[in-house]
Amino acid sequence: MGDIRRPKHNQEWHIQQDLIAFLKARKWHVERMIGNAFQMGIPDLFIAHKKWGTRWIDVKRPGKNYSFTQAQKLKWPIWEAFNIPIWILTAATQEEYDKLFALPNMRAYWKASWGEIPDIDALLDELDREALGGFMDG
Repeated sequence: MGDIRRPKHNQEWHIQQDLIAFLKARKWHVERMIGNAFQMGIPDLFIAHKKWGTRWIDVKRPGKNYSFTQAQKLKWPIWEAFNIPIWILTAATQEEYDKLFALPNMRAYWKASWGEIPDIDALLDELDREALGGFMDG
């Protein structure tokens, strides 16, 4: 049985903790987002800087051994369509930090094995139909 006081954390959690300290040392305000049943697919961190503005960050393991949740695969293209960019960072290093000052890189992490990034207009139309269907049923 595991020690309740010392929960096991995965590699992404450790990267996230290092990244939070790294960002705070550079005067970023950091909000760690904790998803739940109503907030599935939300990136790991929301950060804000007086000079640089705001960013949404998701932390992934370096290399190819990472994944997006199904909720992220659905939600992030919609966010992108509404000009809510997401940056993926894999370490608390200067090289990764510099990515925050370039274009959002979520698409660079999309794996070909997941298929194409969904067509946003078609996805939004489908969501509208589902919402309308639920309205019509009620």
